[in-house]
Amino acid sequence: MMVVTLEEMKQYLRVDYEDDDQLITGFIASAEQLCRDILRADETADLEKDETVKTAVMYAAAYFYEHREEADHHDLALTIRSLLFGSRKEAF
Repeated sequence: MMVVTLEEMKQYLRVDYEDDDQLITGFIASAEQLCRDILRADETADLEKDETVKTAVMYAAAYFYEHREEADHHDLALTIRSLLFGSRKEAF
């Protein structure tokens, strides 16, 4: 189960065609993994407990989609870390 559905993400991106569905689904999965890593969470279920995580996943997936040619992953990670700082576990 994903924190953000493909339909939610497509609406957020204002994408109304199916050509990029697989790409967007991959970006959602990557965004969730990034958030799990930053939060030091083991499972997607841990992400569903906090509404801020959904915002962070949507932001990261949109960033991956919009900047797929020239993404600055370090800058993205810092932004997501700032968004999720209050929810981050102290250690694994």
